[in-house]
Amino acid sequence: MEAENLTIGAFARAAGVHVETVRFYQRKGLLPQPDKPYGSIRRYGEADVARARFVKTAQRLGFSLEEIAENGYNLNIPRYVDTFEPEEEIDVATVQKDIVRIEAELAEVRAKMAGYLKELGVDV
Repeated sequence: MEAENLTIGAFARAAGVHVETVRFYQRKGLLPQPDKPYGSIRRYGEADVARARFVKTAQRLGFSLEEIAENGYNLNIPRYVDTFEPEEEIDVATVQKDIVRIEAELAEVRAKMAGYLKELGVDV
């Protein structure tokens, strides 16, 4: 398939849709309508084919044309994709005890480190 060189019929066949579907998608704003050079015919490219296939596939999956357009051709629409992940409960009292324990260990390590540095003659 040559880039930007498909007639509407070739474009529709490559995308797996009918010519009238292409025109319908254009009226709905789902597909751009390429410029028509003076005395010539409109030409479509690979990006147009990919977009038409995407829209058709999204429709087959149950998305409405409005949903497809509203969401910028992104199918991660919350109505269809469950993004909820339950969070593990946090026991605040246990976390506070852990913090106290870790702070005590840190103080102990700092005291040992200061002792080692003093033995080496390093002023801290």
